[in-house]
Amino acid sequence: MAARPLRIFFSAGEPSGDLHGANLIRKLQERCPQIETMGYGGPQMASVGCRLHTDLTALAVMWFARALANLHIFWGLVGRADRFFRHHRPDAVVLIDYPGFNWWIARRAKAHGIPVFYYTPPQIWAWAQWRVHKMRKLVDHVLCSLPFEEPWLRGHGCNATFVGHPFFDEVRRQPLDDSFLARLRGGPGPLVTILPGSRTQEVTHNLKWFLRAAGHVREAVPGVRFAIASFKPHQAEIAAREVARAGFPVEIHTGKTPELIRAADCCMACSGSVSLELLYQTKPTVILYWVSPLAFRVQQLFRRVKYITLVNLLVTDELFPKDVTPYDPGQIDADRVLFPEYLTCEDKSPQIAAHVTQWLTDPSARDALVARLAELKAVVGHGGASARASDYILGALAGPRGLVPPPHFVSTRYAVGSTQ
Repeated sequence: MAARPLRIFFSAGEPSGDLHGANLIRKLQERCPQIETMGYGGPQMASVGCRLHTDLTALAVMWFARALANLHIFWGLVGRADRFFRHHRPDAVVLIDYPGFNWWIARRAKAHGIPVFYYTPPQIWAWAQWRVHKMRKLVDHVLCSLPFEEPWLRGHGCNATFVGHPFFDEVRRQPLDDSFLARLRGGPGPLVTILPGSRTQEVTHNLKWFLRAAGHVREAVPGVRFAIASFKPHQAEIAAREVARAGFPVEIHTGKTPELIRAADCCMACSGSVSLELLYQTKPTVILYWVSPLAFRVQQLFRRVKYITLVNLLVTDELFPKDVTPYDPGQIDADRVLFPEYLTCEDKSPQIAAHVTQWLTDPSARDALVARLAELKAVVGHGGASARASDYILGALAGPRGLVPPPHFVSTRYAVGSTQ
């Protein structure tokens, strides 16, 4: 009797995780055409043949109160995954970021003796270092996206391998709308692209400050144009209301983020993985992540790194410095920061506008920054993460089905093959 196809259960809850999952599934299918994929993800994963049990990206939430409000939904999804593991036993579970939910998926997978891979793991080194014990206990293989993650995780007893950041795979394969791109480039005056985030809460928190900064830039740079990249149609509607309140023209586009970044002279962006695309396109960018005063006080208790932007973390000399106060342009080493960033609960629109105005009015300053971004891109901006991750997963699963040796740190209680 022919052996059944390899079956892998995925769990991705963010739009970016949905993209990374889709690209990984493509590579797995190239190497193993009979593979079956299923689980939680989004439309991108569904488009490449992943059989979705639920579109988890529709439930992407931020902050503690929002998670609590949806807790009953998440518990139901954990229970559904547990039943699937019990009755259908996939050969592996692949988690993609989204730690609050995915820790529970990992826990249920380990209870059924299913190997767990964490692809693009959560940044516990930055915000929640105590959670490394969960990674040790619940995850067999961590596929790291950032070069400093592997030594940090290995130093804490985890089985970690650096494969590269899958975002660079995505930007390398993105098709562009050439006619739209030409129209953007053909307009009069410089173009500033505003990227307010992929989550609705990010849009509502950050866009008003970006537009306030845009107002300052208009006063200093006559003829400047602005365009907003919206991730979803309802977020474009939010943007339209904010633009109406701002009182000056701003284009709003949905599904055109790559073109809007490519055509821009510089950008204003919400902190997130989009910073890697901005690095890849070598776009001078100022980063904002606005939170409530309460959230700002809480993050001070947990943050262990100086910067919140991945690009800045890639060039810092010290990942965990004693001084982790947020970026200040008046600091001695502020000129080393590639993307000025503001994690704040205050109005930083004048500071944001000052960076953009300098890039638009001082070609030498802009060119110097572009050259520094190009240097970093040459080091870290290569593709291949999806291919390396797929090769690792298939290699780890080779041999007798379900007999993947557990890493040295896994206790017998959670070891693969446990009857717990």
